[in-house]
Amino acid sequence: MIIYGVLAEESVLRLFTAGWIPGLLLGACFMSMIMFITWRNPELIPESERKLRHLPFTARVAALKELAPAMFLIICVIGSMYAGVATPTEAAALGVLGAFGVAKKQGAITWETIRAVAVGTVQSCSMMGMIIVGATILGSATAALGVPDAVTKLVTEFNLPPFGLIILLMLMYLVLGMFLEGFSMIATTLPVVLPLITAAGFDKIWFGIFMVLAVEMAQITPPVAFNLSIIQGITGIPMGRLWRVTLPFLLTMMAFTLLLAIFPQIVLWFPNYVLGIAR
Repeated sequence: MIIYGVLAEESVLRLFTAGWIPGLLLGACFMSMIMFITWRNPELIPESERKLRHLPFTARVAALKELAPAMFLIICVIGSMYAGVATPTEAAALGVLGAFGVAKKQGAITWETIRAVAVGTVQSCSMMGMIIVGATILGSATAALGVPDAVTKLVTEFNLPPFGLIILLMLMYLVLGMFLEGFSMIATTLPVVLPLITAAGFDKIWFGIFMVLAVEMAQITPPVAFNLSIIQGITGIPMGRLWRVTLPFLLTMMAFTLLLAIFPQIVLWFPNYVLGIAR
């Protein structure tokens, strides 16, 4: 989402705010689906989870204190932006300081840890920086060659309705997910897709949420499914089984994304209410 905000020149804070309601609703959909599936098939519930049924309510509340470090970091990053005391870049720095503070309190800081974190950060930032540079060059080249205008004109000639355009883009990202990871998909397609979306009358904030959902769906779509490959490597669960159990989540995300296309105010109402209507 941050990368989209940078490349699309949109407010990262507004994008974060726009993601609250869709995120909560999608989470509720996932929880409802899991409750229904486990109600129909109780044997799917792990043994460790079954034992928690008899855990007293007071013990469950007391266990929430384990979330304190995570909540502290969220407040450092998101809270500082909403309070207006930090830009997204400054909020990221506050998050780093907060993470160091949490690690220090937990006794997890060593010189070896600091070195590993520093090396990993440099590698990740270098990779993302090179992709952004390449995406910027690609965007300038396609604009100079008139590719966005040509694509927009081509789609217009087909008289494709806005809803049909969204379905087409969703399918495109599902296919791209077979070859690219999420960051590369956003960086390489945005220079061409964004003018098309703008010409179709879609809000760029709304499209940012759509793109995040589309990219995440692509990451769990066979046959490549980058995210599932990571889970398979960690858990050792066969990829075929992962594909089967992931399918309900994928279908839920697809239906939810189409719902956002039908009712875009699900995305736009909250940021407009909290931050005012963008000019």
